[in-house]
Amino acid sequence: MDAPETRYTKSGDVHIAYQVFGDGGLDLVFVAEFWNSIEAMWEQPDYNRFLERLGSFARVICLDQRGTGSSDPVSLSDMPTLEVWRDDVVATMDAAGSSKASVLGVGGGGGVGMLFAATAPERVNALVLLNTTARYTQAPDYPWGTSPEFEARIEKELEFGWGRGVLLETVGPNVAGDPAFRTWWARYQRLGSSPGTVLAMRHMLQQLDVRDVLPSIRVPTLVISRRDNRLVEAVHGRYLGEHIPGARFVEVEGDDYFPFIGDADLILDEVEEFLTGSRRATGRDRMLSTILVTDIVDSTARASALGDGAWRDVIGRHHQVVRQALERYRGHEVDTAGDGFLATFDGPARAIRCACEIRDGVRALGLEIRAGLHTGEIELADGGIRGIAVHTAARVAGEASPGEVLVSSTVRDLVAGSGIAFDDRGSHALKGVPEEWRLFTVVAA
Repeated sequence: MDAPETRYTKSGDVHIAYQVFGDGGLDLVFVAEFWNSIEAMWEQPDYNRFLERLGSFARVICLDQRGTGSSDPVSLSDMPTLEVWRDDVVATMDAAGSSKASVLGVGGGGGVGMLFAATAPERVNALVLLNTTARYTQAPDYPWGTSPEFEARIEKELEFGWGRGVLLETVGPNVAGDPAFRTWWARYQRLGSSPGTVLAMRHMLQQLDVRDVLPSIRVPTLVISRRDNRLVEAVHGRYLGEHIPGARFVEVEGDDYFPFIGDADLILDEVEEFLTGSRRATGRDRMLSTILVTDIVDSTARASALGDGAWRDVIGRHHQVVRQALERYRGHEVDTAGDGFLATFDGPARAIRCACEIRDGVRALGLEIRAGLHTGEIELADGGIRGIAVHTAARVAGEASPGEVLVSSTVRDLVAGSGIAFDDRGSHALKGVPEEWRLFTVVAA
């Protein structure tokens, strides 16, 4: 989806940047984090899909609150309060011609949404809170808040690393190893907030406590938390669900703070059903598949040694070997990222034999690859695939040694009787994947 036009309105004397998109039958105000950039959020494919899905069932109004993104900056000595940010939401709704809307608040934006719902119920149809909290830091009667040590670490990273993609291991562990995502995240940081502003806002959030507001929220409310969220733990959402009258609390799988990373449809299905009364019946096209992920070992060093022209020739021949093997074993090429391949198969034995043929074939080019395989349910979307099974296959490949074809225990179990032999590599904790996995090296296929 192309980014919509950015417009401006005024909240008092401050210019607020906002966008309107989507053609659904209800108005939805999207109040994102305090580091948001409505310009940059469209540049990340997963974020773009998340927003497009919101726009499929709502007319979405989103904004850069004062001090963030394309809106007017603020003085570090006079940071905005939730009340002032609430006024920015009101001004934006007025500019967009919305007299009443549902509100979707993410993280720090949830605090704005809660105050708005409590103080202006005549303008709020419903409230949805994602990965948010009534209070951030510990208190005698709120022991699950963040510790002083945690806040000190966050502050240090914000002050000395903002704009370079810091905190990704905390807010997006499943994409922390993706250079393209880190590059976007760094740009999103720079366009969303300056280091001084984001640090001042974090100090403000450390003092935030809206627990006394919760009993006054009388609009229908849905609270969603990811179970293993590393930034805002699910216990915060559970607290909101218990203390907002009539609220519904839903805990979904995942450990990413970003709602658009991982299985975003687990969240979006709940939001759509809550706001519209129905969940799309054909929202997902799922199937069981064996996923193969390959990667050339020491590709950067080889490219540097050979030079650009010679390396392009080697990569071209590498791709030819891979594609010939995929065709022979009925594999489907999903993506070619850099020098690696992502492919799917309808049978795990064929996938293993294909991986071994690719490994042996590229050795004639002086290359070594590592390969990882996992079998699980995938979601077909926009010509690609998504789901935890894809992440698992990538993590398995990351554990492989040069020249090794490494498979998960699921794959090993499914090829029993095929004559394929394995060596046990033991149990491994795969980053961002629940539980430990037993991995096996293919020794004869």
